[in-house]
Amino acid sequence: MIISRTPFRISFFGGGTDYPAWFARHGGAVLATTIDKYCYISCRYLPPFFEHNYRIVYSKIENTRTIDEIAHPAVRGVLNWMNCDRGLEIHHDGDVPARSGVGSSSSFTVGLINALTALSGRYISKEALARQAIHLEQDVIKEAVGSQDQVSAAFGGFNRIEFMPDGSFQVSPIILAPKRMEELQDSLMLFFTGFARTAAEVAQTKIDNFGERVAELTQMRLMVDEAIELLQDDAVPLFEFGRMLDRTWKFKRSLSNKVSTPEIDSIYAAALSAGAAGGKLIGAGGGGFILLFVPPQAQEAVKKSLAQLIQVPFRFETSGSRIVLYQPSGLA
Repeated sequence: MIISRTPFRISFFGGGTDYPAWFARHGGAVLATTIDKYCYISCRYLPPFFEHNYRIVYSKIENTRTIDEIAHPAVRGVLNWMNCDRGLEIHHDGDVPARSGVGSSSSFTVGLINALTALSGRYISKEALARQAIHLEQDVIKEAVGSQDQVSAAFGGFNRIEFMPDGSFQVSPIILAPKRMEELQDSLMLFFTGFARTAAEVAQTKIDNFGERVAELTQMRLMVDEAIELLQDDAVPLFEFGRMLDRTWKFKRSLSNKVSTPEIDSIYAAALSAGAAGGKLIGAGGGGFILLFVPPQAQEAVKKSLAQLIQVPFRFETSGSRIVLYQPSGLA
């Protein structure tokens, strides 16, 4: 039995510039962190006593004879790509709902590749893990996804991730004084809007609009380094980070009419009225989680104003995707 644990992520700035359609021409960068909410993938070789060769357990249960019969696109794509011709049982469990904007689909792909690689008795580096997950999602499954989620999930941590026109990337950890880092985490609130959405559908509308949104995406990319400078300058009130989130949310909303909805706009307005400095939907948009920067003294008021939503307390994490159980002995 092998179990991988892979974190979800929240992205602060630069989202959209991590799509190949953009960074292949302009380069891209994001500021993002992984959080202590995880995707767990367990897998084992199946004993030869069952009518099925593959058993996949997630929100559904699939028992199939062949890989091509598997309905889950990521599982089917990964197993075919990795030439998994031996019977397998795969279970998925997650700390947050699917399609909620925290990179859950990429965390699943990263975690699955990590677990299957370990099951075969091989080690995979974080960089190779990220590259393989990007290839699987963009080229094999052909999803309209960017490249930041796979990198964050594989590496973990609070990072500036730069995307080069040639397809390479560079991960640079953000160095902050412990007190400043603690203050930042203490000022962030995460709420589940209750609206699930398919990220690829929203993302495709943004990709289609890239040619008309060069100015907005350029500004969103520049805000990555502006935010890092702000965070590293203790003389600047951290409240300004929240105002920057408000600015980037306005840019993000302009990328597609599917990024926000009247219901989400109402939630955001209520949070601002209660004392939030700014915030944004996490991920492609359309629903899922909303991240808010709220000074500690205003957090009770914001909670009351959003009492209909589920708040999810979180902290940053640094481990990335890990094999947390490795017991290959005794496998059939």
